[in-house]
Amino acid sequence: MSLLQFIFIVVALLFGFLNGFHDSANVAATAITSKSVSPRLALGMTALANLVGPFLFGVAVATTIGSEIITEPAMTIPVAMAGLVSAITWNLVTWLLGIPSSSSHALFGGFIGAAIAGFGVGVIQINGLFKILTALFISPLLGSGFGWLAMKLVLRSVRDQGPSVNNVFLRGQWLTAAVLGLSTGALEAQKTMGILTLGLVAFGMLAEFHIPLWVVAASAGAMALGTIAGGWRLIRTVGAGFYRVRPVHAFASQLASTGVILGATLLGGPVSTTQVISSTIVGAGAAERLKMVRWGVARQIAAAWLLTLPATGLLGGIGYWLLHLVW
Repeated sequence: MSLLQFIFIVVALLFGFLNGFHDSANVAATAITSKSVSPRLALGMTALANLVGPFLFGVAVATTIGSEIITEPAMTIPVAMAGLVSAITWNLVTWLLGIPSSSSHALFGGFIGAAIAGFGVGVIQINGLFKILTALFISPLLGSGFGWLAMKLVLRSVRDQGPSVNNVFLRGQWLTAAVLGLSTGALEAQKTMGILTLGLVAFGMLAEFHIPLWVVAASAGAMALGTIAGGWRLIRTVGAGFYRVRPVHAFASQLASTGVILGATLLGGPVSTTQVISSTIVGAGAAERLKMVRWGVARQIAAAWLLTLPATGLLGGIGYWLLHLVW
């Protein structure tokens, strides 16, 4: 293995680590703020689930990312590296600002921006791009809709119960948060798998695009380590920014998020778990009372999501030209 190959693998796994660092907020935030699980235990459970999840649900999303976005001539190391660096930069900036932005948006924006800067728009595969954009822009609608529906169903099922029903929701989150962690790990780790495998093909370390077991294990491990580190700024925003999350909200949003994320994972749709989980929390709160949700916070986060693709696309393009000069 050459030094350049080693550096690329390290950068790809750094993205996976930061992805876990970011997305620990998504999975653990509601369980923590509803006081069903202690913060450290919640992050530990999520990390373990993130480590196991990628081995359970296939590699459909990784295949979409690594082989269906750009054509083969653009599958070069500078393109992959520029996409990774732009996504890493964006993740760090939004973490410092406490904004739960989408690592998925950041990676796709940087990757596509770098490919266009180096090879022109003709290298973009329209079907793959449509698949990604559809998944990214529909997932918040699905998340909020499923969150609203789950909350309505949960409230109806316990309308004749006393306050002690909260204990059911507190204990139930041990299961729902664990399953959500498995599905999130399976989806998010595949983004690292896809870009890392693409780089291995570009280096000639693999003859064709297929994902080796060690890539699955390394990507899962990087995400699990990032999760255990915990993005506490983002946990506060997701868990308490929209409204005061109670056990019933946490339980309903976790059920809804798991349904959307697991379905996308099996179908190969690279949705953003940040978008899905945040929107299910909003949907669950709106189902109880519209005025309970701090819509200003929701609008700020939505604006950050919309800004991510063009901003990281620009970063990816600039990064490609700088790397191209060095290469």
